[in-house]
Amino acid sequence: MKLPRRKFLHLAAGAVALPAVSRVAWAQAYPSRPVRLIVGFPAGGVADLFARLFGQWLSKHLGQQFIIENRARAGGNIATEAVVRAPPDGYTLLQFTSTNCWNVALYDKLNFDILRDIAPVASTHTGFGVLVVHPLFPAKTLPEFIAYAKTNPGKINMASGGAGSAQHVYGELFKAMAGVNMQHVPYRGGGPALTDLLAGQVPIMFDTLATSIEHIRAGKLLALAVTSATRSNVLPNVPAVAEVVPGYEASGWQGIGAPRSTPVEVIDKLHKAVNAGLADPAIQARIADWGYTVFATSLAEFADFVPTYTKKWAKVIRAANIKAE
Repeated sequence: MKLPRRKFLHLAAGAVALPAVSRVAWAQAYPSRPVRLIVGFPAGGVADLFARLFGQWLSKHLGQQFIIENRARAGGNIATEAVVRAPPDGYTLLQFTSTNCWNVALYDKLNFDILRDIAPVASTHTGFGVLVVHPLFPAKTLPEFIAYAKTNPGKINMASGGAGSAQHVYGELFKAMAGVNMQHVPYRGGGPALTDLLAGQVPIMFDTLATSIEHIRAGKLLALAVTSATRSNVLPNVPAVAEVVPGYEASGWQGIGAPRSTPVEVIDKLHKAVNAGLADPAIQARIADWGYTVFATSLAEFADFVPTYTKKWAKVIRAANIKAE
């Protein structure tokens, strides 16, 4: 039987619209079962703490449990690959961090392309470092430190949590921009490095503010400068490195990512839920207590930010010939 043209067009239009309608309806029902949020670092670390903070918020806000799963190997690459290979349905998410971007240059070969295979869902917070020295170190200000480093090339030991860690790459950027030469001393984690700094076994480190702040307040460490673009409200009397080394800025960040082909409706729902959390005073207070700053962006802003950040640090890492341990 031949259908009238008007009837045929009506049915055809309905067939075209059906996938979109079904997709929207499916997204409205999301999540209908527990969601895994995979973290590439150990339980108790900074990434894990924030994953649990936002996992709890999302569980409450979206009505399904967000389960934190730690896969702490290969600098977060094992966790990232697990998300890349997962079905793109919104039920497997990644605790997305600045380390993911650094790994592009730190590793010669990865089984995925972070910029191609992971869709940025929502940024959550950003943090910066602080150049701290042992109180017995001869330089007491940033200009004095740079002058001392230039007259003692290669003689200052700079501690870090390991090759490619935040402390390492922040220090390498400083070395390049300030024109100084320091000897990198990698430790197996930021904790052991900080312990030796406090004991005077190493003289300086570009530590994360969250782990150094109490030692600075207690006078056990001297803060010479923060690595943020401007001064921090937490340490208002400590200058930014950029005040002496123009253009210097070093910060890390975290957020949530998903497999690239995850439906945009699901990504949008997650994005709005995370940003609602960032507007919550209790979440804001917790982020501030841990020494970090709320980092709320639109989907477009976050999508632009990730490749820009990756490109900036790839230049630093390759110029310093840093390789993952």
